[in-house]
Amino acid sequence: MMPSGAVLEVTWLGHATVLLELDGVRVITDPVLRRRVGPLVRIAPPVDSRTVGRVDCVLLSHLHADHADLGSLRLLGDRTPVVAPAGAERWLRSNGLRDVRGIVAGQELPVGAVAVRAVPAVHEARRRPLGVAAEPVGYVVRGSRSAYFAGDTDLYPGMSDLRGQIDVALLPVWGWGPSAGQGHLDPERAARAAAMISPPVAIPIHWGTLALPWSRRRSSDTAEPARRFAALTAVSAPEVEVRLLEVGERTSLA
Repeated sequence: MMPSGAVLEVTWLGHATVLLELDGVRVITDPVLRRRVGPLVRIAPPVDSRTVGRVDCVLLSHLHADHADLGSLRLLGDRTPVVAPAGAERWLRSNGLRDVRGIVAGQELPVGAVAVRAVPAVHEARRRPLGVAAEPVGYVVRGSRSAYFAGDTDLYPGMSDLRGQIDVALLPVWGWGPSAGQGHLDPERAARAAAMISPPVAIPIHWGTLALPWSRRRSSDTAEPARRFAALTAVSAPEVEVRLLEVGERTSLA
């Protein structure tokens, strides 16, 4: 399916923040690069935004504070192109971001040598508590290889339409509280998503990064949801290779 020699580099930077490097293009998803996001504190190793380097595009899946962090977006430069759900443009521009492009599920935009296509996501649209609303999306980044970034979503029937089209699926498996909650994938639902999409490689994201500082329920084993996802996927979709990354770790698909 893919040209020989094509390489996709994937670096997980914690939570839903992933750096994708493909065909000379560098794309970052839902950047959370600071030590604190609202009441949430980073419990994973910190990210130095200088080590991220130049990015050609930011992909925002939705406007919740742990995905659309204005401080992190500003660290990447106010002129860095941002692709965001349609309806978010005015709010993002009013907060100092100059190049914002709205997108809806089914729409595709070129970013250098790759194409970025928005796909559906089932998740709450409004930035809490009374902020702007924009319909969440996931993204498929396609060049010589392809990656699916789910953002935050629950299962939906159309997810199986991605089957046979994706080389690596970046699937959320948890969150920052005692449960994943409605509109999210937990390890069981994420394993079902992996079976529906059947990519050669799946990488669990959205776990072990943020927590409430006063939480008494914080687990000392933050990687447990990712390991459970891997174990369940091995049963329900044995053709899918699950790669568990540490924060800051890079993997290649070649």
